[in-house]
Amino acid sequence: MSIRRLAVVSLALGVGGCLGGGANSPGNGDPERMSEGEYDIARDTFLRQKNPRQALEHAIKAVELNEDNHEAAHLVALIYLAMCSTPKDECRLPAAEKYARASLRAKPDFREAKNTLGVVLIHSKKYDDAIGVLKPLSEDMLYQTPENAWGNLGWAYLEKGKLDAAIDALSRSVAAQPLFCVGNFRLGVAHERKKQLTEAVEAYSRALDTESPACKGLQDAYLGRGRVLVKVGRGADAAADLRRCKELSPTSAAGKECSAILANLK
Repeated sequence: MSIRRLAVVSLALGVGGCLGGGANSPGNGDPERMSEGEYDIARDTFLRQKNPRQALEHAIKAVELNEDNHEAAHLVALIYLAMCSTPKDECRLPAAEKYARASLRAKPDFREAKNTLGVVLIHSKKYDDAIGVLKPLSEDMLYQTPENAWGNLGWAYLEKGKLDAAIDALSRSVAAQPLFCVGNFRLGVAHERKKQLTEAVEAYSRALDTESPACKGLQDAYLGRGRVLVKVGRGADAAADLRRCKELSPTSAAGKECSAILANLK
């Protein structure tokens, strides 16, 4: 599973609301009730049926019926963001940003939408804007999953090249949620870029040792650890990581890089 897809899945699981009777439930003539019904269908179609295109149609309709349906607008943003991880060229980051902001207009204190907006802005390479959204969220005592805000804030700092700030934010994220393997992976990247190689190996190892199938398949973490182990002269250990990286997906960018490093070890 790619890092981008893992992040998107984590976001999707945070969508609020509960499944209802759909657009044909009582109150079908009331736009607000109809909007809720369309939202319920969209959420079910996206999360359970794994059909983002059909879910998008219902979610957009929910927003059209009631522009104050903040959960529906947030779901539209999540679906557009998820479509950026598909093989086809279906990424619509401006649309994702538009609906994330629409969700916040409808409910300014909707913290999950703030986190989603931050992620969209990172993907859009608007790092300063992302930091402006995520830093206050990371300090918000009422946000129930601060590790998400700290993790995404650290990611924004990392992409911007502010390594000390990235390490601080990512360290806070994994301290709050040790199972956040992507946070540890990014922490490894930050330490590696600072040439703190021992710390980088430790962070990559924590990412890969996390008890989760998705974390065990984090190909970029095997690449990162293998790359650092080569630098510190642990060729045999590096080769084991690089072979595992190659096995996960030999045709991906990470898989090709692992193959190239392995070839130079021989």
